[in-house]
Amino acid sequence: MDRNLYGKVIVITGASSGFGKGCALEFAKLKASLVLAARREDLLNTLVADCARLGGSAVAVPTDVADPNEVMALFNHAVECFGKVDIWINNAGAAAIGVFSDVPLADHLKVLDVDLAGTMCGSYFAMKHFIEKGSGTLINVASMIGRIPAPYYASYSAAKHGVLGLSAALRQELQELQLDNIHVCTVLPMAMDTPFFEHAANYTGRKSVPIPPLNDAQDVIDAIVDLVFKPKSEVAVGKTAGIFSVSDSLMPGMTEAMMAKNTQRAQIEKAPPAPFTKGNLDKPTSAGTDVHADYKKEAS
Repeated sequence: MDRNLYGKVIVITGASSGFGKGCALEFAKLKASLVLAARREDLLNTLVADCARLGGSAVAVPTDVADPNEVMALFNHAVECFGKVDIWINNAGAAAIGVFSDVPLADHLKVLDVDLAGTMCGSYFAMKHFIEKGSGTLINVASMIGRIPAPYYASYSAAKHGVLGLSAALRQELQELQLDNIHVCTVLPMAMDTPFFEHAANYTGRKSVPIPPLNDAQDVIDAIVDLVFKPKSEVAVGKTAGIFSVSDSLMPGMTEAMMAKNTQRAQIEKAPPAPFTKGNLDKPTSAGTDVHADYKKEAS
């Protein structure tokens, strides 16, 4: 299969770190034209230069996906720069960790705005465009927590569950409309070694840590790149993703209980004390600027 993406235009939200940054670098190596969105403009500008050195072309569009007007501006900018969009990746995410009633309601609602409403807005503009041009691939980054909920992640679980439902409904519409050249893919990562936990709001009184087992972020990046060439409805990524998927189908109660115990042990019983933080919900943070982070000790 020819892995050259020259002439393909890819929009990536949440591109300043983690999966988004990693995907941008991989797509640049394949000569794609990239539209990179996040709130941290300085990091986007650096990433644009990195992509150019790797052989791709890229533009930075500072965007808060929680604002529908900014998502519309992102789409318009992409079309103005490159004339079209071929792949749209809804990757931007946020989380507020803690006992549901301890987390401020405004923080829960911001998580929904970013993770669900932001994904819906990106999907809306992408799908209208894809239907007009007759082709395109939408990739929505959800989470296994959207399928198997975890305690202390109530709003994040709700939002990612919504992303799964949104993606499934869009696939049904495409099937009924017989639009076979448009694809909607959903990625369900397990806990990955990214700056996600540095960015999360946290009201547990303990440092934010992944729910074990910890996985390499590159696995998700590779899965997203593969979806561009060979779209699939859903891809679960992580060491135990397949086991959890089968277990959830056969024994959902036991699987949820296992997730609850793993989360309780890692986040409440074993994580070191830490002050409350709003993370990056209200404004971007200077922490967590790379693809990967070092959580091996916390997740062990």
